[in-house]
Amino acid sequence: VRKAGAMRERAAGAGEPRLAAARLLNVAIPGGLRALVADALWLKVYVAWAARDQPRTERLIRLVSMVDDRPLEYWINGARIIASDIAEWRLSSTEAGAVPAEVRRQIVEEQARAALGHLAAAGACHPDRAAIWVEMGNIQLYRRRDLARAAECYRQAAESPDAPLFAARIYAEL
Repeated sequence: VRKAGAMRERAAGAGEPRLAAARLLNVAIPGGLRALVADALWLKVYVAWAARDQPRTERLIRLVSMVDDRPLEYWINGARIIASDIAEWRLSSTEAGAVPAEVRRQIVEEQARAALGHLAAAGACHPDRAAIWVEMGNIQLYRRRDLARAAECYRQAAESPDAPLFAARIYAEL
């Protein structure tokens, strides 16, 4: 539990500029309109994603979560895009057919770190939500191949008030 508190404190500290900007946007955009603007921006994320436009996709994902930080789907799907899709785009855009293992590892690590940062900011907005911990565990397990950190994330998910049953099972398996 101490680790979870420390993680929340780090997440809050890492997301301070983002949270400040989000608060300003929340004051400037009335509640119902925030959701509408965020939905329109998410459609732009999809267009940028379909075009494999990495900078625009990442920028729009951050903007959507600043405009309306309430829906978990924006946070979680944004992290998935950052960790998996963008990493694969970067790997497929290399000129040589086969990417050296060290370069592959570095690109996957960079994108996983960015996605985990995005989820840490989500944790500052949604403390104790199991879905965020589960997604962090998925990134640790499937992208970074770090079993110890993945197990810790699934444990945190299992201890959350809205914990899905599978989080405890995956934690026990790891």
